[in-house]
Amino acid sequence: MIETTTAQTAEAAAQGAQIIDVREDFEVADGMIPGARHIPMGQVLARLDELDKGRPVSVVCRSGNRSGRVAEALTSLGYEAYSVAGGMMQWQSEGRRVEIPA
Repeated sequence: MIETTTAQTAEAAAQGAQIIDVREDFEVADGMIPGARHIPMGQVLARLDELDKGRPVSVVCRSGNRSGRVAEALTSLGYEAYSVAGGMMQWQSEGRRVEIPA
């Protein structure tokens, strides 16, 4: 599994990168990385059509555990996938901006 830092993820998000948040609904209610798409971990494989295989994908969860497993699965399917180290706990501890989903 390849990890990416929150700083690298913030830069990628600002440039419109593919970021998927694999947390559950109740978790994303507290905020997501701006521009991220919410696809709960259990739905990722069924929703691969929502991802562009030709572009890198950053995967985030609460702490980095679930995102690591999803990033490994995506990599095995031919995606260039990265797990956001520390997840949303790290993102928010750094005071980074979040969006509250509608």
